[in-house]
Amino acid sequence: MRIATYNVNGVNGHLPVLLRWLEETKPDIVCLQELKAPQEKFPEEAIAAAGYQAVWHGQKSWNGVAILSRGHVMTEAQPGLPGDPDDVHSRYIEATIEGMRICCLYLPNGNPFPGPKYDYKLSWIKRLMLRADELLTSGQQVLLIGDFNIIPEDIDVYKPERWVNDALFQPGVRDAFKALVAKGWTDALRTLNPGEVVYTFWDYFRDAYGRNAGLRIDHFLMSPSVAGKLKAAGVDKHVRGWEKSSDHAPVWVEVE
Repeated sequence: MRIATYNVNGVNGHLPVLLRWLEETKPDIVCLQELKAPQEKFPEEAIAAAGYQAVWHGQKSWNGVAILSRGHVMTEAQPGLPGDPDDVHSRYIEATIEGMRICCLYLPNGNPFPGPKYDYKLSWIKRLMLRADELLTSGQQVLLIGDFNIIPEDIDVYKPERWVNDALFQPGVRDAFKALVAKGWTDALRTLNPGEVVYTFWDYFRDAYGRNAGLRIDHFLMSPSVAGKLKAAGVDKHVRGWEKSSDHAPVWVEVE
């Protein structure tokens, strides 16, 4: 089974690229972030025509997450991240597919640092860690998937010295990511590509993609019960080079 994540940076604006990639790779499960579309504007018909069932939480102009399933029964299990009833951002959704709990997330960017947006990012991470603890102790097969907006290590960014004042690279968020992994989650992409430069995002500016000046911020964290079934992981980097593509590339894992 192939499971993928893709920050589409506008599901309607980049719909042709999304559909082309779905047709080319045919992943079984897909997590999407940054839909940038209200609930009623999600392209459900086009996604269904491509062979996918979808559950999604939209938001006008910003955020938005979705989970797609091809040929597997899917049930939405958790709308939104628990812990703050006043948080109306569409950044989190869970679904159950083939006995696996798929958690699709779009973690806040947090810039500018310091400031209220960074504080919101830290509070969101704390809520995520509490939810992750609940899921881990449940014994379920769980995957935390999506755009974490966290650069875990120096190797995960081109010229790390340029990012020391960025919210994606602050010690607070990097330490939180490490603490999350240390509790028993497997960072799938790094586990299968140890010591290698692997990026998932390239800015639109300064020919970042052409220079391979990227970041690794899209992650798969797997609970022990599913990590043992991990067979492969990679990035469909070439998709970032397609015309009118997102600034992210799709990331995928294969599990038994």
